[in-house]
Amino acid sequence: MIATFKDFEINPVHGGDAWKICNLMVSNEDRFKRYFPKTLEQNLTPTLSQLFVEKKVKQFELKEEFLYTLKHSESRSLAGLIYIKELDWDKKQGEFAYCIGHTFEGKGLISSAIKALSAYAFSDLGLETLQIIVNKDNIASMKVATKNGFVWQKTLNKAFTPPGEVPLDMELYELYKLKS
Repeated sequence: MIATFKDFEINPVHGGDAWKICNLMVSNEDRFKRYFPKTLEQNLTPTLSQLFVEKKVKQFELKEEFLYTLKHSESRSLAGLIYIKELDWDKKQGEFAYCIGHTFEGKGLISSAIKALSAYAFSDLGLETLQIIVNKDNIASMKVATKNGFVWQKTLNKAFTPPGEVPLDMELYELYKLKS
């Protein structure tokens, strides 16, 4: 376990998570299809989810990408997923990506998870720069960044293309490890 807060816990993805990830993705398909299309398409059936989880566990072990689950501690319900991706070990940099199920939104869970995982990424993973890249229309995600001390750096022109849409400008926020 990486962290606990508000009756929730953050854990590295593991083999037993496939079914819950499939359920989360399918039941939130409309929410996730714009900003999480790749994760969604890899989790539309239990079989696809099992392959997805096996791949993510291997990437975790190889330190290529880290996928964490956010679960309610008592019910074990999967509330959301948090990635640390686009890892550059030379720059000691990684990017957060996250999604939360509709039944858990608006409770500050992702903000709390990003706070905990930022501290973990700096202390345990050895990262020194964390990024959040978000579209300006995604107000909730922008609030996650600013609540956690991430500072706007610049607009990334046409940096992300949702399925069937024109490329979108994205906003880059960064948080730096404090030097001691």
